[in-house]
Amino acid sequence: MEGKADANARLVECARAGDAQAFGELVRRHLGAAHAVALAILQNPVDAEEAAQDAFIIALEKLDDCRDSARFSGWLLRIVRNRALNLREAGGVRRRGVSTLDAANESPSPERSPLDHALGQQAKSRLLGALEVLSEVQREVVLLHDLEGWTHSEIGSSLGLSEGMSRQHLFQARRLLRDVLGTARDERRSR
Repeated sequence: MEGKADANARLVECARAGDAQAFGELVRRHLGAAHAVALAILQNPVDAEEAAQDAFIIALEKLDDCRDSARFSGWLLRIVRNRALNLREAGGVRRRGVSTLDAANESPSPERSPLDHALGQQAKSRLLGALEVLSEVQREVVLLHDLEGWTHSEIGSSLGLSEGMSRQHLFQARRLLRDVLGTARDERRSR
């Protein structure tokens, strides 16, 4: 049975040889994770989608720069992270001033994001608000693990963390999310 890294390596080599379908498969496999990492940084679904799309364009243009094709995931997520950070720092985020809820409702993509599939609109808005209390690395870990189903080994490899640190970040993030979401639930009950 071929592992994820082996399958990625094969697809990267095919894409380098000009196989557009192979690159399309890489996009399909990594779009959710790319969106999750960008969302962890930008905290806006529409801006995260833009950053992820930009990152895939950059990855396609620089595919020959990926030295270890078996580690494509980590290489791509570094591009996503850099693109999202650049957008945030440059103030190039198109939807500045639009609330997260409004931006989520106006998503230009005809396909639903992984977050849309997992949650209803109200729950999504509450979760996005709660994610703001987490550090960037905590947001990345919780979104990759809980939303995308990545293992701690995969997360650690992609984010430059040990497997143990990935577990620790997830534990702390979940505890903070429980506290924030539990407080919000208690406030709604007392109204």
